[in-house]
Amino acid sequence: MRSWRSDVVGSLLRPEYLKEARRRHEAGELSDAEFKRIEDRAVDGAIALQEGVGLDVITDGEFRRYAFYGHLVDAVEGFDKFGGWAMPFRDDEGREHVVRRPVVVDRLKRRRPMAAEEFIYLRGRTDRQAKVTLISAQQAAAYYDPEKSKGAYPTIDAYLADVVDILREEVAELIRLGCTYIQVDAPQYAALIDPQIREGYRQRGNDPDKLLDQCIELDNAVIGDHPGVVFGLHLCRGNNQSRYYASGGYEPVARVFERTRFHRFLLEYDDARSGSFEPLQHVPEDRVVVLGLVTSKKPELESKDLLKRRIEEASRYVPLERLALSTQCGFASTEEGNQVTPMDQEAKLRLVAETAREVWGES
Repeated sequence: MRSWRSDVVGSLLRPEYLKEARRRHEAGELSDAEFKRIEDRAVDGAIALQEGVGLDVITDGEFRRYAFYGHLVDAVEGFDKFGGWAMPFRDDEGREHVVRRPVVVDRLKRRRPMAAEEFIYLRGRTDRQAKVTLISAQQAAAYYDPEKSKGAYPTIDAYLADVVDILREEVAELIRLGCTYIQVDAPQYAALIDPQIREGYRQRGNDPDKLLDQCIELDNAVIGDHPGVVFGLHLCRGNNQSRYYASGGYEPVARVFERTRFHRFLLEYDDARSGSFEPLQHVPEDRVVVLGLVTSKKPELESKDLLKRRIEEASRYVPLERLALSTQCGFASTEEGNQVTPMDQEAKLRLVAETAREVWGES
């Protein structure tokens, strides 16, 4: 069992020059070659940042995507990028921000690999453990609309069968290229954590526990069985421009820990909305829990003493040797980014790395 103690969830704040370059590229003002040079420069900066603060695991910041799910929408034909149903995110003061999701409108066709370019470039520029993030099949299920999608897929199950096949192909390709750490992002599980959202499912005639079983089955089908490769599952309660869409502890989805094949669980634990550490008692003895104790949503910097106390609390349920530390989510699930500055981001990543070294020693 690998013991990377300081991890990173995935996305980092996009530099302003990268956001401007993407806008110009989409408007036809930058050639593909010019845009790629700018994109590469930004990824180089992301690598330097993560290495500089001392993280054990690094990503490319998801800088080649417009959103954490962009690799699916951009690489696979069949989606209307902004034609799906609206998802409200809110902050602690109740202010809402509505995000338009993609929607499937045609049969899916994989035009190119989703994340191979990300990994190949990252692999060639760091000797740290490189990680690639992929969307979960159940998150992609949110891009099915019974009316808008029925011309392409008469049922959501038919659509998800193609999604799983595409994701399995992507996993196999990444492994062929030498990737040994793949993270699946599954914020859709948050809908099965939040009591109000669970009740909404029931009122619409859906059993949230049966839906949970389906989620587990889909995730296991995607990651398969690949000796020597570590698979992580990231669970959070939504993250868009420092807003969230769900609250509640992990107890309603605790069997995700018991029945999925993931080796590492990267869990949001940065505030009271996440509940207690008690559900961690369901984590099998051969799995690692990455505690997302450092928030990516707010600029205030946590104290090392607080983090160490919380790690000690979690160790009552999972031994210290099977724990690690990270931020609670990425800093930019969409290119707009959270309400933190690049300096805040660097300070928080450095805090993760330094605290991990002080708690567990050198990795």
